[in-house]
Amino acid sequence: MASLYHPDGYFSDPVFTALTAEEAGAMWTMLIKRAKGNLTIDFHSIEENDDVISAVWEAKYTFSKTDRPVHNVIKTKMTIEDGKIIIHEDRFDFWKWSRMALGTPGILMGWTPFLKKKVRKQAQQSLYQFMTK
Repeated sequence: MASLYHPDGYFSDPVFTALTAEEAGAMWTMLIKRAKGNLTIDFHSIEENDDVISAVWEAKYTFSKTDRPVHNVIKTKMTIEDGKIIIHEDRFDFWKWSRMALGTPGILMGWTPFLKKKVRKQAQQSLYQFMTK
């Protein structure tokens, strides 16, 4: 994935917001490296309209911080420029994800801005630590 981003590329999803191409590439590398060997990814509903590609992809994995199983359904939209991804936006139900990944805290607070902000901050810190190694 890292090699598919345009140098001026942008990535955003409910957890990792407003990443540069370099950060997005590092995020994908980090997530794959931290997968516990049971990561599966399936794509479907792929559509291409001029320079915009949309699809649904499903990731099944064990969330590394809690060892809880996750089946996340993501709607993606990518805008292509010069054969590379210039804008990549993923959407998924954060509350649903947090219930699977975090368990009780996600069930009770996954819908709140407080938990979303906390998860985003932790994810951003993890990414920056990964990038500086």
